[in-house]
Amino acid sequence: QARLVESGGGSVQAGGSLRLSCEVSRDTYLRTNCMGWFRQAPGKEREGGAGIFTRRGTKYLADAVKGRFTLSLSEDSMKTTLSLKMNTLKAEDTSMYLCAADWAGDSDDCLAGFSRGRSFTYWGQGTQVTVSS
Repeated sequence: QARLVESGGGSVQAGGSLRLSCEVSRDTYLRTNCMGWFRQAPGKEREGGAGIFTRRGTKYLADAVKGRFTLSLSEDSMKTTLSLKMNTLKAEDTSMYLCAADWAGDSDDCLAGFSRGRSFTYWGQGTQVTVSS
């Protein structure tokens, strides 16, 4: 069964760090080659934060998070985990963070999905990140 399960959100003071994890089921991983994190704050549009084209390992990071967030992918025999390490958090990083996955034609198609928005097939339930200043 295709499934994405996020964890790791919470409340932290500005300047602090959090690591978000997205557990990707085997079925989802086999059906997709493009995955990453979006975030959506109340009253704002959803925005792509970070993504990876798994076939080549090419990545996208939004300008707002470059130099502070790191995206990584790890695998074992049972599951794949997409992690987002967030350092030097700011109040404006407060958002619901959602993991998403899809099949993309190539790296450009995948990474553009985060910078310009595209429809992703698989979504997690989200994990809340709150940063207090």
